[in-house]
Amino acid sequence: MVKKQRVAKTEDNNAEEPKLLQKVVEIKRVSQKTKGGNRLGFSCLAVVGDGEGSVGLSYSRARDVLSAIKKAMRKAKKKMISVPLVGEARTIPHRIELKQRAAHVLLKPAPEGTGLIIGGAMRALAEVAGIKNIVGKNLGTRNKKSTLDATIKALKMIKEPHERISQ
Repeated sequence: MVKKQRVAKTEDNNAEEPKLLQKVVEIKRVSQKTKGGNRLGFSCLAVVGDGEGSVGLSYSRARDVLSAIKKAMRKAKKKMISVPLVGEARTIPHRIELKQRAAHVLLKPAPEGTGLIIGGAMRALAEVAGIKNIVGKNLGTRNKKSTLDATIKALKMIKEPHERISQ
């Protein structure tokens, strides 16, 4: 006969750690040449967000896939930035275009109901950040890491919207 154990849930643990959305954007097998042969490992590119305007990005390497993912998620949580979102549309306040090395990204606000018209790795970043309506285009490289680095830099540069003064 198997006895069920009761696990005591503490409210303190749940209150401290907010629920984070995590996405693995890319996993690659990497190798390093050594004297004894090849040393295999894995690299992971991951994004983490709270769905309320905070997002983090990290790239990490480890000997096995699971360790690389855990390491990337842990590092991404530490590097989170805040993105200003406006209105019920949950979009960015203004248009921004950024060129960083080979990456060239364009992000534009969109009205409610538009959805995420943005491709590739930038879509995963927008989803975990909590952006619901945005139009974006990757105009440069196909490299996901370079594109996401440029996108994060562009989101950091977004200015808070000015509040209207009622007359």
